[in-house]
Amino acid sequence: QVQLVESGGGLVQAGGSLRLSCVASGRTFSSYATGWFRQAPGKEREFVAAITWTGGATYYVDSVKGRFTISRDNAKNTAYLQMNSLKPEDTAVYYCAEARSGNLYSRGTYPYWGQGTQVTVSS
Repeated sequence: QVQLVESGGGLVQAGGSLRLSCVASGRTFSSYATGWFRQAPGKEREFVAAITWTGGATYYVDSVKGRFTISRDNAKNTAYLQMNSLKPEDTAVYYCAEARSGNLYSRGTYPYWGQGTQVTVSS
């Protein structure tokens, strides 16, 4: 069973930066893609970014392109989400998730989820 633990959330002013981390454990196989999703109060959980196991491909929702960067260090079993130029509308609980294959934009692709980390951006 894969376990995922996020960290790095917090309170930041608009225009600031945060880096989220997602540490994985318990994998039986390698080759997991990692996705980041977020959920704001009263809204559906939405896709933010994803990265393949090799890091050769990355995917972003349009609203974060040019501001957020997803990366991974497989030696450390860790994926990252660097968030720059944060806006109040980025406020949400951010979740990391892992999957071996499938449509990386879709929540249903991911069987493994972390507990989430709160990101709050003040104006």
